[in-house]
Amino acid sequence: MIENASSMDRPVATGGPWTRKRRAMLLILAAVVVAIVLIIPSVLRWSRADRAVDASMLRTARVTRGDLQRDVSVQGRVVASLHPTLFSVASGVISLRTKEGSVVKKGDVLASIESAELRSELDQARSTLLSMQSELARQSLTSRQTQLRTNQASRLASVRLEAAKRSLDRAKRTFTEGITGKSDYERAEDDVRVATLEYEQARREIGLGYESLAFELKDRQLRVQRQAAETAELQRKFDELTIRSPFDGMVANIAVSDRDAVAPSQPILSVVNLSSLELEVSIPEDYATGAAIGTPAVISFGGRDYSGRITAISPEVSGNQVNGTVAFIDTAPTGLKQNQRVTTRIIFESKKNVLKVPRGPFVESGGGRHAYVVQDGIASRRPMDMGVVSVAEVEILSGLKEGETIVVSDTTSFENANSVMLR
Repeated sequence: MIENASSMDRPVATGGPWTRKRRAMLLILAAVVVAIVLIIPSVLRWSRADRAVDASMLRTARVTRGDLQRDVSVQGRVVASLHPTLFSVASGVISLRTKEGSVVKKGDVLASIESAELRSELDQARSTLLSMQSELARQSLTSRQTQLRTNQASRLASVRLEAAKRSLDRAKRTFTEGITGKSDYERAEDDVRVATLEYEQARREIGLGYESLAFELKDRQLRVQRQAAETAELQRKFDELTIRSPFDGMVANIAVSDRDAVAPSQPILSVVNLSSLELEVSIPEDYATGAAIGTPAVISFGGRDYSGRITAISPEVSGNQVNGTVAFIDTAPTGLKQNQRVTTRIIFESKKNVLKVPRGPFVESGGGRHAYVVQDGIASRRPMDMGVVSVAEVEILSGLKEGETIVVSDTTSFENANSVMLR
């Protein structure tokens, strides 16, 4: 039986009194070395920096390579390229057959005007036209009768001339034979000359009569044509008293009330063709030189982009803006409404495989001539050259490299310092 473990104990040599202190000193020394190693880079950065700013207040971005589009974002107002206003053609009382917002088809009756004055004018014009047509027919009959009489007179003159010539031949023979005297022969000659003059006069009267009759007949025909044109115009106005839709579309607004008295040329209502929607845009003056007919555009609506192009551009600047029209290349999206606002990007230029960074306030604060490159917590000022500036991105021509990080926030607080500590 073992009473205790004293038989298994062995004496161990103990250290001196400074062992624990040495260990503590070594630990402290190691901690100091580590602290110095960690602090020295910060101290070096502080020594290199001219200023210090809060990094959480800044936004940075990387320099990348890719495609870039020079564009401008504007607000477009949806309008219909076909949105005519229909007017009253005469005074009267109007009866409405539709209401605002109604979808209509081409030819649908929208309103009608009761105009007693225009109806009376049309009836009078029709009566006058019938009277003139009757006079024209009478003149045509009279012309034919006159032609018959003049032709008859000419033929009678011809017969008398032939008879006078035969009488002259007989008088000549009898005078030669001594049967009749010279006076009878001379009388026969005079008869021939008179008959000849009468025949020539009858022939001339036929020609002049034809010209006179043709002139009178044409004058009556022109009068009838003029009256027919006036009657047709009144008939057109009378037909337009029934106001119809010129195409498939929607009634936009109505300017009168039912049973109102309307005057000539008074606006009645307007119809819009929803299948021909386009956008009215106002382009900033600085971008106006790049905008031309055919310039592509991207219209954003309902979370999707639709292709378009500029179809018209104003030649003048108004309020630092240039007005233009953008049309959809394909069919306009459904759901668009008149006067609705949509975002439109006008694309002036597209570049491939260029250095670029996201656009930010640094473009304005740096004047586009320098940027702050971030490395190891230090933002260093570096000269650079910018190219195309779009809505979202900026082209870098020189001064920066792909993969570098720059400050894209406003750098006014840097006060053009060469290096800034980002703490």
